[in-house]
Amino acid sequence: MLKQLEGATEVSGVPEAFVPIIKSEISGVALDFLMARLALSSVPDDLSLKDDNLLRNLDEKCVRSLNGSRVIDEILRLVPNVEVFRDALRCIKLWAQRRAISSNVNGFLGGVAWALLVARICQLYPNAIAGAIVSRFFIIMYKWQIYPQDRAHRMPIITPAYPAMCATHNVTKSTQMIITEEFKRGSEIVERVISGNASWSELFAKHDFFHKYRYYLQIIATTANPDLQLKWSGTVESRVRQLVMKLEYVDTLILAHPFVKGFDQVCYCLTEEEVRQVAQGEISSTILKRKKEDIENKEGAGPIYSTTFYIGLAIDKPVGNNGPRKLDISFPTTEFTKLVKSWDKYDEATMGLVVRHIKKSALPDNVFEPGERPAKMAQKRPKGSGKSGNNASDMPNKRQRSSQSVADLNQLLEDRSISATPTLPPANNIKSPQLPFGENAAIATGAVAAQ
Repeated sequence: MLKQLEGATEVSGVPEAFVPIIKSEISGVALDFLMARLALSSVPDDLSLKDDNLLRNLDEKCVRSLNGSRVIDEILRLVPNVEVFRDALRCIKLWAQRRAISSNVNGFLGGVAWALLVARICQLYPNAIAGAIVSRFFIIMYKWQIYPQDRAHRMPIITPAYPAMCATHNVTKSTQMIITEEFKRGSEIVERVISGNASWSELFAKHDFFHKYRYYLQIIATTANPDLQLKWSGTVESRVRQLVMKLEYVDTLILAHPFVKGFDQVCYCLTEEEVRQVAQGEISSTILKRKKEDIENKEGAGPIYSTTFYIGLAIDKPVGNNGPRKLDISFPTTEFTKLVKSWDKYDEATMGLVVRHIKKSALPDNVFEPGERPAKMAQKRPKGSGKSGNNASDMPNKRQRSSQSVADLNQLLEDRSISATPTLPPANNIKSPQLPFGENAAIATGAVAAQ
C-alpha cells in the first residue's frame, strides 16, 4: 500500500528491530510507521489507546509499538500549556538535528526522549513562554545530575505511560559525552544571548563532525539492488551502536563518535574491478561522473548501491615519550562484522560490507555541502630532503594543528596521528584477523604514532 502511494520513494520494513517499524520517505519527508496487532475483532475509527486493557494478550513487540502513541498522549496531558510545549519542542529538535545528536538508533536521544525533557522543563516553569523554556532547557540539562542505574542505562529517561520504559536505552559512554558537551555549548550560548552578546542563530549552527576529528571509521554497505539495499543498509545501521560500544574498550581510544545518518550513493560500473573499488570506498572520478545511460546495453555493466556510515575517532594523548604506539581495532571491527553477517537474511553473494579507517583529508566530497570542504594545505618538505615520492602527500604533518577543535575533549587529539592511508599500512603495523566470511569484508587497522 505504501509503495503505491503517490510521492513514496523509499519503503522498507525493519521487523527485527527492538520496536518494529516501516521506514519510508514520502514527498521528501522521512517517516517511520509503527505496527501492532490488537486483540480485537474489529478496530473502531475512534479507538483510544489510553486504555491499559488493550495491552492484554499482546506480545512484547506490539506493546512497545503501542507505547509510543500512549507516551505522547500522556505527555500532552501532563504539560501545563500544549502550544508552548510544541513550540519549544520544535526548537529543541531543530537544534538536535543541526548538531547531529538526534538519532536513537545510533545511541543519541530520539524524539520521545527530547519530548520528555522539554515536557519536564514546561512543568517546572508552567507560565513561561517558549523562548524562556528553550533557554532554561540548556541551563538545566547541562547541570543535570545523572544517576545511571547500570551500564545499560547511562542517562535514564523513563516514559510516563504503562509499561514504563527507558527512552535512552541506546545511549553509550561516547554518545553521553557528546550530548553533555552539546548541552554545555548550548548553555554558554544561551547565557550570552540573555546578556545580549550573541544571537539565537549561533545556537543552530551546523555541526562540525567532519572537521572535528583527524581519523574516521568508514562502514560501507553495498548491493546491486535498490530494494535490497534499503534492508541491508538498515540492518548495518542498527548494528553500528554495537561497534561503538566495542570500540570504547580499546585502550588508546577515548571516544567513538557515530554520525547520525548514512550517505547513499549509486555508481554505474562497467567491470568487476570497478565494483570492487566501489565496495571498498575507492571510487574514482571516472566512476562518479558516469551516468546510467553510459552503461546501457553493455554486457556485465550495472549499478552498485552503497550506504556509508562514519564514526569519528578521538585518540588518547600519549604520556611521556615512549615512541610509536599501536591502535589495534581489529577485534571490535571483526566482532562487528560477525554480528552483522549473523543476520538470517544475509547473502554473501549479493551483500558487501567493508570497515576501514581513513584520514580527514580522504573524506569523500558527498559528506560536505558545496563550499564547506576546507582547502587542502600544502605540507612543507623537511629541510635537507631532496627526495620526492608518490606517497609524500599522504604523510601526516606532525606540526600541523587543528583549528576546528571545539570541545575540550578533542584537544587531546592535537599531538596524535595514525600512520594510515586509504590503503593498508605496512604489515608490521597491522593486526588483521582471518575472516571466515569471504573477500567482501576488509578491516584496516594501523599504528598510532606518539609525537
